[in-house]
Amino acid sequence: MPVTVLLVDDEPLVRAGLRAVLEAQPDIEVVGEAADGAAVIPLVRQLGPDVVAMDVRMPLMDGIEATRTLLRTMDAPPKILVVTTFENDEYVYDALRAGADGFLLKRARPAEIVHAVRLVAEGDSLLFPASVRQLAAAYGAGERAEDPPSWSARLTEREAEVLRLMARGLSNAEIAARLVVGAETVKSHVSSLLGKLGARDRTQAVIAAYESGFVTPG
Repeated sequence: MPVTVLLVDDEPLVRAGLRAVLEAQPDIEVVGEAADGAAVIPLVRQLGPDVVAMDVRMPLMDGIEATRTLLRTMDAPPKILVVTTFENDEYVYDALRAGADGFLLKRARPAEIVHAVRLVAEGDSLLFPASVRQLAAAYGAGERAEDPPSWSARLTEREAEVLRLMARGLSNAEIAARLVVGAETVKSHVSSLLGKLGARDRTQAVIAAYESGFVTPG
């Protein structure tokens, strides 16, 4: 089954460009388009996409509010890939905090666009880990508490180690190689720590780790 994608951007040329790139792939299908975040909920309910590629800045409802609304109102929301012009942008960080799974630069090459969609759909790795660290350093410092987060005491030593490696941008396979364990073991640790953090995916877990001070940017 192909990965299905909904494109949400107020610029028709951006949507057309993304559609052309994605539909050239045999394993990706663009199932719909919207020009504003306000149209996301009804279209997601109607089309059931795996991934929503959503502009972060739109005139009526921006990608941040659309992300919050989507996650608040749906039991099984799609993956959300924020599309942005500038990677070191507070809007991008706010979108990630709101629940977006990753972000895609509008200037990205076609191969990078396709890779981003596939990666977010799989949910295995964090897109642009170095940029997420920079965003956390720039915009998350005010959220960090002096005391360790309450969830940290619930993590096993191995889960804490896996979270730190996730925050560095390592995939499950890379973490498995680093720790000399099986990929399924790492997957089990990731699932467990996501539950303990109350995070829906790896990106949210990494944001929580940085904001709480459990992991320090840099």
